Amino acid sequence: MSAVTIRGRKVVGGKAAGEALVTRETISGWGGINERDGSIIERRHELVGQSFAGKVLVFPGAKGSSGWSAYFHMTRLNGVAPAAMIFTRMTTKIALGAVVTRVPAVTDLDSDPFEAIETGDWVEVDADAGVVTVTKRADRPKEEIAETSA
Repeated sequence: MSAVTIRGRKVVGGKAAGEALVTRETISGWGGINERDGSIIERRHELVGQSFAGKVLVFPGAKGSSGWSAYFHMTRLNGVAPAAMIFTRMTTKIALGAVVTRVPAVTDLDSDPFEAIETGDWVEVDADAGVVTVTKRADRPKEEIAETSA
């Protein structure tokens, strides 16, 4: 198995691992996610109907109102927050959202995460060290994929 390592900057410290959920579209908090089950509900979003609960969410960043952080905070309280966040556009909205969600978060990566990470890849985030390790889905044992998809 080969792994790809990407380096970035810590936004919120900690370590987490999980299956990647990747979108090149920004995510709205208010009106864009269901904070009770961690799913995308924005009708025109490419991930509509999919859940980020327990996954490593790879996305450009936040869009919409300042209520964005409140909705992601509620995902934490409801136990359906992402395992970690990797994003490319740092704003005060996403920074506050990452802090209140209390999951490892990184930004300012040394390579394009949308080129390196695909939905279904296994991603380990060590935000304290600023290191993201990606194991491609094709390189993962089938048993591991079945366990994480269940």
